[in-house]
Amino acid sequence: MRHRRIEELMTREVVSVRGDAPFKEIARLLAGHRVTAVPVLDSRSRVVGVVSEGDLLRKTADLVTAPDGRPAVPGLEAWERAKAEATRAEELMSAPPVCARPDWTVAEAARLMEVHKVKRLVVVDDTDHLVGVVSRRDLLGIFLREDAHIRREIEEDVLTDTLRLDPAALTVEVRDGRVELSGRLPLRSVVPAIERMCATVDGVVSVSTHLTYDADDMPGPAT
Repeated sequence: MRHRRIEELMTREVVSVRGDAPFKEIARLLAGHRVTAVPVLDSRSRVVGVVSEGDLLRKTADLVTAPDGRPAVPGLEAWERAKAEATRAEELMSAPPVCARPDWTVAEAARLMEVHKVKRLVVVDDTDHLVGVVSRRDLLGIFLREDAHIRREIEEDVLTDTLRLDPAALTVEVRDGRVELSGRLPLRSVVPAIERMCATVDGVVSVSTHLTYDADDMPGPAT
Protein backbone atom coordinates (compact mmCIF):
# COMPACT_ATOMS: atom_id res chain seq x y z
CA MET A 1 0.00 0.00 0.00
CA ARG A 2 1.45 3.29 -1.09
CA HIS A 3 1.07 6.48 0.96
CA ARG A 4 1.51 9.86 -0.69
CA ARG A 5 4.73 11.59 0.27
CA ILE A 6 5.18 15.22 1.20
CA GLU A 7 7.31 15.77 -1.91
CA GLU A 8 4.21 15.03 -4.03
CA LEU A 9 2.07 17.62 -2.24
CA MET A 10 4.41 20.41 -1.20
CA THR A 11 4.93 23.77 -2.89
CA ARG A 12 8.41 23.81 -4.41
CA GLU A 13 8.70 27.45 -5.42
CA VAL A 14 9.02 29.05 -2.02
CA VAL A 15 9.60 32.70 -1.20
CA SER A 16 12.34 33.03 1.42
CA VAL A 17 14.41 35.79 3.05
CA ARG A 18 17.86 36.18 4.57
CA GLY A 19 18.35 36.92 8.21
CA ASP A 20 19.11 40.59 7.57
CA ALA A 21 15.90 41.21 5.57
CA PRO A 22 14.16 44.32 6.97
CA PHE A 23 10.65 44.34 8.41
CA LYS A 24 8.98 46.18 5.51
CA GLU A 25 10.58 43.95 2.88
CA ILE A 26 9.11 40.90 4.63
CA ALA A 27 5.70 42.57 4.85
CA ARG A 28 5.81 43.36 1.13
CA LEU A 29 6.78 39.77 0.27
CA LEU A 30 3.93 38.33 2.33
CA ALA A 31 1.42 40.66 0.71
CA GLY A 32 2.82 40.43 -2.81
CA HIS A 33 2.98 36.63 -2.91
CA ARG A 34 -0.17 36.11 -0.82
CA VAL A 35 1.55 33.87 1.70
CA THR A 36 1.32 33.92 5.48
CA ALA A 37 4.94 33.08 6.30
CA VAL A 38 8.44 32.90 4.81
CA PRO A 39 11.42 30.72 5.77
CA VAL A 40 14.58 32.51 6.89
CA LEU A 41 17.88 31.29 5.43
CA ASP A 42 21.41 31.73 6.75
CA SER A 43 24.49 32.54 4.66
CA ARG A 44 24.74 28.87 3.60
CA SER A 45 21.08 28.77 2.50
CA ARG A 46 20.04 26.57 5.41
CA VAL A 47 16.66 27.14 7.05
CA VAL A 48 17.10 28.71 10.49
CA GLY A 49 13.61 30.06 11.22
CA VAL A 50 10.24 31.23 9.93
CA VAL A 51 8.70 34.72 9.96
CA SER A 52 4.90 34.72 9.91
CA GLU A 53 2.20 37.34 9.81
CA GLY A 54 1.79 36.79 13.54
CA ASP A 55 5.43 37.71 14.14
CA LEU A 56 4.97 40.99 12.27
CA LEU A 57 1.68 41.80 13.96
CA ARG A 58 3.34 41.82 17.39
CA LYS A 59 4.87 45.16 16.44
CA THR A 60 1.44 46.57 15.58
CA ALA A 61 0.02 45.37 18.90
CA ASP A 62 2.92 46.89 20.80
CA LEU A 63 2.43 50.29 19.17
CA VAL A 64 -1.17 50.59 20.31
CA THR A 65 -1.67 52.56 23.51
CA ALA A 66 -4.63 53.12 25.79
CA PRO A 67 -6.13 56.62 26.23
CA ASP A 68 -4.07 57.16 29.40
CA GLY A 69 -0.84 56.43 27.53
CA ARG A 70 -0.26 52.95 28.93
CA PRO A 71 0.35 49.98 26.61
CA ALA A 72 -2.93 48.51 25.38
CA VAL A 73 -1.41 45.02 25.64
CA PRO A 74 0.19 44.95 29.10
CA GLY A 75 2.32 42.18 30.55
CA LEU A 76 4.16 41.10 27.42
CA GLU A 77 6.82 38.46 27.94
CA ALA A 78 10.42 39.51 27.33
CA TRP A 79 10.60 37.52 24.09
CA GLU A 80 7.35 39.10 22.87
CA ARG A 81 8.70 42.56 23.67
CA ALA A 82 11.92 41.76 21.81
CA LYS A 83 9.98 40.68 18.72
CA ALA A 84 7.80 43.78 18.91
CA GLU A 85 10.96 45.90 18.82
CA ALA A 86 12.66 43.80 16.12
CA THR A 87 13.43 45.19 12.67
CA ARG A 88 15.09 42.25 10.84
CA ALA A 89 14.08 38.71 9.96
CA GLU A 90 16.61 37.10 12.31
CA GLU A 91 15.07 39.04 15.21
CA LEU A 92 11.46 38.48 14.17
CA MET A 93 11.59 34.80 13.25
CA SER A 94 10.35 31.84 15.23
CA ALA A 95 13.22 29.42 15.73
CA PRO A 96 14.10 26.64 15.45
CA PRO A 97 11.75 26.04 12.52
CA VAL A 98 9.34 23.10 12.52
CA CYS A 99 10.55 21.06 9.55
CA ALA A 100 9.56 17.95 7.62
CA ARG A 101 11.42 15.71 5.20
CA PRO A 102 10.28 15.19 1.57
CA ASP A 103 9.82 11.43 2.08
CA TRP A 104 7.46 11.76 5.05
CA THR A 105 3.86 10.60 4.69
CA VAL A 106 0.83 12.82 5.07
CA ALA A 107 0.10 11.22 8.45
CA GLU A 108 3.59 12.02 9.75
CA ALA A 109 3.36 15.64 8.64
CA ALA A 110 -0.15 16.07 10.05
CA ARG A 111 0.96 14.66 13.39
CA LEU A 112 3.87 17.12 13.60
CA MET A 113 1.58 20.04 12.73
CA GLU A 114 -0.80 19.01 15.50
CA VAL A 115 1.94 18.62 18.10
CA HIS A 116 3.44 22.04 17.35
CA LYS A 117 0.12 23.76 16.57
CA VAL A 118 1.38 25.12 13.24
CA LYS A 119 -0.39 25.55 9.90
CA ARG A 120 2.59 24.76 7.69
CA LEU A 121 5.89 22.90 7.71
CA VAL A 122 9.14 23.89 6.04
CA VAL A 123 10.44 20.94 4.03
CA VAL A 124 14.22 20.46 4.09
CA ASP A 125 16.68 17.91 2.80
CA ASP A 126 19.32 16.06 4.82
CA THR A 127 21.53 19.16 4.89
CA ASP A 128 18.71 21.45 6.12
CA HIS A 129 18.45 23.20 2.77
CA LEU A 130 15.00 24.40 1.73
CA VAL A 131 13.16 22.22 -0.80
CA GLY A 132 9.54 23.27 -0.22
CA VAL A 133 6.70 24.13 2.11
CA VAL A 134 3.65 22.01 2.90
CA SER A 135 0.47 23.45 4.41
CA ARG A 136 -2.66 22.02 5.98
CA ARG A 137 -4.44 22.73 2.70
CA ASP A 138 -1.85 20.69 0.81
CA LEU A 139 -2.37 17.73 3.14
CA LEU A 140 -6.13 17.91 2.72
CA GLY A 141 -5.54 17.40 -0.98
CA ILE A 142 -5.48 13.62 -0.45
CA PHE A 143 -9.21 13.77 0.23
CA LEU A 144 -9.72 14.97 -3.34
CA ARG A 145 -8.77 11.51 -4.65
CA GLU A 146 -11.42 9.97 -6.86
CA ASP A 147 -13.51 7.19 -5.35
CA ALA A 148 -12.51 4.84 -8.19
CA HIS A 149 -8.83 5.24 -7.31
CA ILE A 150 -9.50 4.55 -3.63
CA ARG A 151 -11.57 1.47 -4.44
CA ARG A 152 -8.92 0.10 -6.76
CA GLU A 153 -6.19 0.58 -4.13
CA ILE A 154 -8.27 -1.24 -1.53
CA GLU A 155 -9.09 -4.10 -3.88
CA GLU A 156 -5.60 -4.55 -5.28
CA ASP A 157 -3.20 -3.43 -2.53
CA VAL A 158 -5.10 -4.17 0.68
CA LEU A 159 -7.29 -7.17 -0.08
CA THR A 160 -5.32 -8.99 -2.78
CA ASP A 161 -1.62 -8.15 -2.31
CA THR A 162 -1.43 -7.63 1.47
CA LEU A 163 -4.17 -9.81 2.99
CA ARG A 164 -4.18 -12.42 0.20
CA LEU A 165 -7.97 -12.56 0.07
CA ASP A 166 -10.18 -13.54 -2.85
CA PRO A 167 -11.50 -10.22 -4.20
CA ALA A 168 -14.47 -12.05 -5.71
CA ALA A 169 -15.72 -12.89 -2.20
CA LEU A 170 -15.86 -9.23 -1.19
CA THR A 171 -17.58 -6.11 -2.44
CA VAL A 172 -15.99 -2.69 -2.03
CA GLU A 173 -18.06 0.44 -2.50
CA VAL A 174 -16.68 3.97 -2.11
CA ARG A 175 -18.82 7.11 -2.08
CA ASP A 176 -17.23 10.48 -1.29
CA GLY A 177 -14.37 8.71 0.47
CA ARG A 178 -16.70 6.58 2.64
CA VAL A 179 -15.82 2.90 2.26
CA GLU A 180 -18.35 0.08 2.68
CA LEU A 181 -17.20 -3.53 2.64
CA SER A 182 -19.43 -6.58 2.44
CA GLY A 183 -18.88 -10.29 1.81
CA ARG A 184 -17.62 -13.40 3.53
CA LEU A 185 -14.19 -14.04 5.09
CA PRO A 186 -12.49 -17.24 6.19
CA LEU A 187 -11.73 -15.95 9.73
CA ARG A 188 -13.25 -13.41 12.09
CA SER A 189 -9.79 -11.99 12.94
CA VAL A 190 -9.48 -10.66 9.41
CA VAL A 191 -12.34 -8.18 9.96
CA PRO A 192 -10.47 -5.71 12.22
CA ALA A 193 -7.38 -6.05 10.02
CA ILE A 194 -9.36 -5.01 6.95
CA GLU A 195 -10.97 -2.10 8.78
CA ARG A 196 -7.63 -0.87 10.09
CA MET A 197 -5.84 -1.10 6.75
CA CYS A 198 -8.64 0.47 4.74
CA ALA A 199 -8.77 3.40 7.15
CA THR A 200 -5.12 4.20 6.40
CA VAL A 201 -5.61 4.41 2.63
CA ASP A 202 -5.09 7.99 1.49
CA GLY A 203 -8.41 9.74 0.90
CA VAL A 204 -10.57 7.44 3.02
CA VAL A 205 -13.00 9.35 5.25
CA SER A 206 -14.67 6.42 7.03
CA VAL A 207 -14.94 2.63 6.89
CA SER A 208 -18.00 0.50 7.60
CA THR A 209 -18.18 -3.27 7.21
CA HIS A 210 -20.94 -5.82 6.72
CA LEU A 211 -18.79 -8.93 6.79
CA THR A 212 -19.49 -12.53 7.80
CA TYR A 213 -16.92 -15.28 8.38
CA ASP A 214 -16.58 -19.06 8.26
CA ALA A 215 -14.69 -19.54 11.54
CA ASP A 216 -14.43 -17.51 14.75
CA ASP A 217 -10.77 -17.52 15.79
CA MET A 218 -11.04 -14.65 18.28
CA PRO A 219 -11.82 -14.80 22.01
CA GLY A 220 -14.85 -12.97 23.33
CA PRO A 221 -18.25 -12.29 21.79
CA ALA A 222 -18.53 -11.19 18.18
CA THR A 223 -19.52 -7.56 17.61
